[in-house]
Amino acid sequence: MDTKSLKHFLALSETLHFGRASEVCHLSTSALSRSIQQLEENLGVSLFSRDNRHVELTEEGRVFLVYARDALDQWDTLRNSLLLGASQLQGEISVYCSVTASYSFLYDLLRQFRSEHPRVEIKLHTGDPAVAVQRILHGEEDIAIAARPDTLPKGLAFRSIGLSPLVFIAPADISQLPQLLTADINEANWAKIPMILSEQGLARNRVDEWFRNKAIKPSIYAQVSGNEAIVSMVSLGLGVGVVPKIVLDNSPLAERVQILPVTPRLAAYDVGVTVLNRKLRNPLIQAFWSQIQA
Repeated sequence: MDTKSLKHFLALSETLHFGRASEVCHLSTSALSRSIQQLEENLGVSLFSRDNRHVELTEEGRVFLVYARDALDQWDTLRNSLLLGASQLQGEISVYCSVTASYSFLYDLLRQFRSEHPRVEIKLHTGDPAVAVQRILHGEEDIAIAARPDTLPKGLAFRSIGLSPLVFIAPADISQLPQLLTADINEANWAKIPMILSEQGLARNRVDEWFRNKAIKPSIYAQVSGNEAIVSMVSLGLGVGVVPKIVLDNSPLAERVQILPVTPRLAAYDVGVTVLNRKLRNPLIQAFWSQIQA
């Protein structure tokens, strides 16, 4: 079965950029364009609207995106079920996590998996942990390392692999932020302290709630994606940030920041591996999932 055209379509729908999609597919840009055009001709509709600057999915393209993801999932499940009987698991699975998670958790997970299933290719994508769960729910990734949401979405499976406190951090030289120069950090003028926060996600939700409970409107200096960037900005004396402690523990800038003993403390991150329940029918994903201690 030739699934190349569907994979080409998915690559372009995820990147919305012919150059980047062609790199993912190991094709020239012109070859990728021909593949998409042939798919559109077979379907009789335009899947993308494009000009010299922009590429975006059409309404028909968004409908076809659901089909393409489901079709490839079913094909991989069937193919690997057949191979499982011959003890020859092969194929690929995509994994998404933050840079910190890639060397804090992923190494141990992949070491065992690769030794048992050397013919399975791992496609690793790193980025903002705040969007990890959404990428799983939207079918963009097979597996993700993420913080467990306060309410686990329907259809999502989650297995914990560790806890990490969520901490307030300030520059090591606290004189860079005179608003913090007080005997009791909880008496600081929090309404005037520049805050460096995540754009979205669980950490941002918990910080926003912390300020609401204190009836304080925070002064937000910057909103960024990625916890590593928060540590960098705080170390420069630009403000106070909030990050999972595991990020700080693995940061080369750890000595340039300090943890603030604020109260009440924020709830810890429950870090784990997450996947759609329906994808656990795929023997590759089930093999990865089964090695995680429940």
